[in-house]
Amino acid sequence: MSEPATTAFSHFGFFVKDLEKMRDFYCRVLGFIETDRGVARGRRIIFLSRDPREHHQIVLVEGRTGSLDDLIINQISLRVGSLGELRQRYQLIKREAGISDINPTDHGTAWSLYFRDPEKNRIELFVDSPWYVEQPRVDPLDLEASEEAIMARTRATIEKHPSFRPFESWRREFAAKLEKQRAAQ
Repeated sequence: MSEPATTAFSHFGFFVKDLEKMRDFYCRVLGFIETDRGVARGRRIIFLSRDPREHHQIVLVEGRTGSLDDLIINQISLRVGSLGELRQRYQLIKREAGISDINPTDHGTAWSLYFRDPEKNRIELFVDSPWYVEQPRVDPLDLEASEEAIMARTRATIEKHPSFRPFESWRREFAAKLEKQRAAQ
């Protein structure tokens, strides 16, 4: 059996038009902290993190070209700690100037809040649900509802689907598939 790959997601870097405006947004609204800044290859750059194990999780680099309406990034996805935190972030995002396309979404496997940052990059804040259901699934999500109501609505919507099961069951099945694939290599 070969060793599993050690490649893992580390950080995301992207070009921006207004470096300080974007730094302010990611720090003030999404809770990142600036870890360093400087100039690299003639461009100003800022490093941001929310994790003491990671010097940077997001890198902002000045020099974005083209229109803010150009499709550059599908999304930047950030996991939050709980459904309650997602609901709190929703209240903050709704009040934030320059944010657009706010779209709370119930995937069955996760509850997500999609929106565009001040330079129209698509952001997803999400928290996993305790259930698995076949994807893709895009149902409306009312983040004004209580956590209990959200969970009850999600479960009632997905529990009759043949793929429905606890997420831990899916994870065990997927781990077995990964192990089988690695053993075959």
